[in-house]
Amino acid sequence: MLTLITGGQRSGKSRHAEELALQLTPHPTYLATARVYDDEMADRVRRHKERRPAWRNIEEEVNIGSADIDGEVVVLDCITLWLTNLLMDNLHADGSLPSIDLLLDIAKAEIDKLLAHDATLFIVTNEIGMGGVSTNKMQRLFTDLQGWINQYLASRADRVILMVSGIAVRIDN
Repeated sequence: MLTLITGGQRSGKSRHAEELALQLTPHPTYLATARVYDDEMADRVRRHKERRPAWRNIEEEVNIGSADIDGEVVVLDCITLWLTNLLMDNLHADGSLPSIDLLLDIAKAEIDKLLAHDATLFIVTNEIGMGGVSTNKMQRLFTDLQGWINQYLASRADRVILMVSGIAVRIDN
């Protein structure tokens, strides 16, 4: 079972995913994709962990499909940070951008490996393309990547939830 939970920053996505997972088991698994680049991010990660003392934590920045999650209830948080890691890991040596096709192929293959696990998944992602078009090439590439991967995940999901100001809105396809 896959539930995709999407929305804007600070819309309540993670907390809602956690609540749904806890309805199924008292000891879910948290599949975290964040890289800690600075003190603020380290503090954010610490607060998230403190909110989940009974959870099993797996930290996997890129190879999410390799996580040992069979038979578990899992919150993956989040696709946006994971895609950021994927993009940064695939920059060319001269700093130029990889092709969107390469990134999509890598991301879809990793998602397919993740979804092949016998697990109940709550995947958190962000809607970042609801604003204007960026003047920055990397931001445009990332917005396209995020949007297409969100669509791919939604097409594979059993349900999709949009979080708006802390309110869960079920999206039907």
